[in-house]
Amino acid sequence: MAKVLIVDDSRVYRYSLRKLVTDWGHEVLIAKNGEQAIEVALEHKPELILMDIVMPGMNGYQAKRALARNEATSGIPVIFVSTRSEETDRIWGLRQGAAAYVTKPVKPEILESAILEAVAA
Repeated sequence: MAKVLIVDDSRVYRYSLRKLVTDWGHEVLIAKNGEQAIEVALEHKPELILMDIVMPGMNGYQAKRALARNEATSGIPVIFVSTRSEETDRIWGLRQGAAAYVTKPVKPEILESAILEAVAA
């Protein structure tokens, strides 16, 4: 299965996402913010990143753009996982180059489908 980096400033969401993703057989890496996400991605080369948007410091959009600009991380698909649930948020996230946009609270079947699709692409 895939090596998945989970990026979220919420301990509760990091825990719940980790549990789901590991239950599906994936290896999990964790970052608490956008800056850590870039560091972990550069060091461990995950096959997929699940990224929150609203985080202190570098937000998810900024981190996604930074990853896209770096040749070493530009090919890693990012799925935004966010409480921002307006259609404009989803459209903006996809315009940032996200492979998918999943809203919190996460419906496991939707997230699993998005992960499988992103890893297969």
